[in-house]
Amino acid sequence: MSPVSVGVDIVHVPSFAEQLAQPGSRFASVFTVGERAEAVRRELDGDRLSAYWAARWAAREALVKAWSTALFGEAPPAGEEVMGEVEVAVDAWGRPRLYLHGGTRRALASYDAQVSLSHDGDSAVAVVLLSLLAGRQDEEAVLTQVACAQATAESTPAQSPASAARR
Repeated sequence: MSPVSVGVDIVHVPSFAEQLAQPGSRFASVFTVGERAEAVRRELDGDRLSAYWAARWAAREALVKAWSTALFGEAPPAGEEVMGEVEVAVDAWGRPRLYLHGGTRRALASYDAQVSLSHDGDSAVAVVLLSLLAGRQDEEAVLTQVACAQATAESTPAQSPASAARR
């Protein structure tokens, strides 16, 4: 895999908890059934639950930033629907992984997204590294080689068959 871009986001946990607690908050609706089940399984409440949600929100924001960076110079990749199509799951040792759903999954099918989460005190942070998958790397490498060959051919003066034979 070849790294393409990185995104990072930091969330102030107490402010996020306040927004999450507001009736009709859009934040609560984006978290998946799997993320909710994990919070219940871990018996999170209070500040620990707030930090859990804040880190998962930061992961979504970091993914969007990495995705947007990969498309530098182009229109933003998507709207608010992306937030509900991203899921942070953990393995048996607590290591996080991003799972993408819906249009976000289709749009990023050629990429792998790695995530790292952390929280300390009043802050939760996420970093997402977006990498091109191996098959796409090969395709990109071929396109780069072709472009370089074309540029070289265009910048090299034409030789006559006689001068080429003398070499």
